[in-house]
Amino acid sequence: MIKKGGQITYEERRDALIIHVGGEIDHHSAVCVRTEMDEKILALRPTRVLLELSAVDFMDSSGLGLIMGRFALVKKYGGELCVLDPSPAVMKIIRLAGMERMVTILKTKVK
Repeated sequence: MIKKGGQITYEERRDALIIHVGGEIDHHSAVCVRTEMDEKILALRPTRVLLELSAVDFMDSSGLGLIMGRFALVKKYGGELCVLDPSPAVMKIIRLAGMERMVTILKTKVK
């Protein structure tokens, strides 16, 4: 799934699905997890998807595509996708891409 010892886990809470991602997100890993995430999201159709990225050490443009694709999927059925606690590496690329204007970024951890 996610390379360099990373992982992806799911947590269901009422109408929300929290997807915890760790490790590195690049072209190869993004392709692998996209299908798995989509299957889970479509099976549950949660009102809210929280993509928790605090344990992501590295993310390139493929990671941006992964986020935007899940954003479009969730929006298509009337749900909302938020990025939860992005790591500094993830937040840097999100800012560079200007994606924070489109996707809600939630920070619950004090740094």
